[in-house]
Amino acid sequence: MKIAFVVQRYGAEVLGGSEHLCRLLAERLAATHDVEVLTSCARDYITWKNEYPEGADRIRGVTVRRFAVAATRDIAAFNALSERIYDKPHSPADEMEWLKQQGPWVPGLIEYLRRQNQQYDVLVFFTYLYAPTVLGVEVAPARSIVVPTAHDEPAIRLEIFKDVFRKPAALCYLTDSERRFVEIQFPERPLLEETVGVGVDLPQQQPYPRMAAVAEDDAARAGSSNPGPRDAAAGDEEPARDYPSHLMARGSVFRRRHRLYGPILLYGGRIDPGKGCEELIQYFSQYVKAGGDATLVLMGVKLMPLPEEPFVRFAGLLSDRERHQAFEAATVVSCPSPYESLSLLALESFAAGTPVLANARSAVLVEHCVKSNAGLYYADGDEFTEALSLMVRDERLRMALGRNGRDYIRSNYRWDVVLGKWDRLFAKLRNAR
Repeated sequence: MKIAFVVQRYGAEVLGGSEHLCRLLAERLAATHDVEVLTSCARDYITWKNEYPEGADRIRGVTVRRFAVAATRDIAAFNALSERIYDKPHSPADEMEWLKQQGPWVPGLIEYLRRQNQQYDVLVFFTYLYAPTVLGVEVAPARSIVVPTAHDEPAIRLEIFKDVFRKPAALCYLTDSERRFVEIQFPERPLLEETVGVGVDLPQQQPYPRMAAVAEDDAARAGSSNPGPRDAAAGDEEPARDYPSHLMARGSVFRRRHRLYGPILLYGGRIDPGKGCEELIQYFSQYVKAGGDATLVLMGVKLMPLPEEPFVRFAGLLSDRERHQAFEAATVVSCPSPYESLSLLALESFAAGTPVLANARSAVLVEHCVKSNAGLYYADGDEFTEALSLMVRDERLRMALGRNGRDYIRSNYRWDVVLGKWDRLFAKLRNAR
């Protein structure tokens, strides 16, 4: 099948949750389908400034067609309009203006869809919130699937979004919590609905690279038909080297690179008040004042100032491999966002065998913790301090939670299961037409 994914931003450098999920799925489906992505030239969701070149590109086996954003966002004007829209009576025209000011406003993308939509068997729209989805679903609703990534926020109650949840041929949810929320919020929905989730790989523990290289060198020497002087002296069966435990220990690569010692509370993603990071730092400061000796490490894109405290460290934007190493190095992973439709951060932590400490205001995060028995959750600063203190001092508890997390991923988030759900959904859509 020929599939078009429509999403507001796209690229290996883009860290947004829905954008990252879209890329993971597009890359996996490209192995068995003809996949294209239709998106904007923006990299930054705050301003929607055009940073990528317009036109077609190829990224990890996927054709990406980019279209220019008509105007950057005036965030102050948009916030003022949002306050008025959320709290006061307004017209449909006001909501359309709100959608346009929110961005990205990409008229070329919508025009391309209107002209070329017939060449695609299925159109998959990621995230209900933005103009490419709201306007794009209108083009060919009978061939459209929306992955809403919905959660309880003021915007979802606007009238403009009712058609996004009513008109497409199918809705795909990431968790049962998201599905229940949408069922309550939008009584009129398509007949075809599916909780598909997302696939998560179970990473293998990575040894310290220098030690791995030496081990490979040892193996090469041992198997050589022309051993060097060292081999001759050692005899035919040279004993394996014993490397210092601190170099081969779980997470040692990340710890050595960033000069980190002792317990680590790790956060990864957009470092933004909207993701709960401001509250996280406040609660962690309370934990330190109560005698806690961990370090808060934040990795990702920094969109807010960080306090100059010795217990707060900024690790920056990391590669996929470095992220895996960071999850292994962490004592606990923090999931502070109150607004989640899935939380890849939690799932990546479970996959690495590291327990999470989650915000109880997110129904999705609580669901993950309860179903997996791989994390704790907190409702306020005192609960945060008590839960983190318990997890830091109780190694047996952490190990048990870590094992549970890997089992949870293995049972619920295997890529073969997720891709099978998508293929069955595509078949139902084709048969329905």
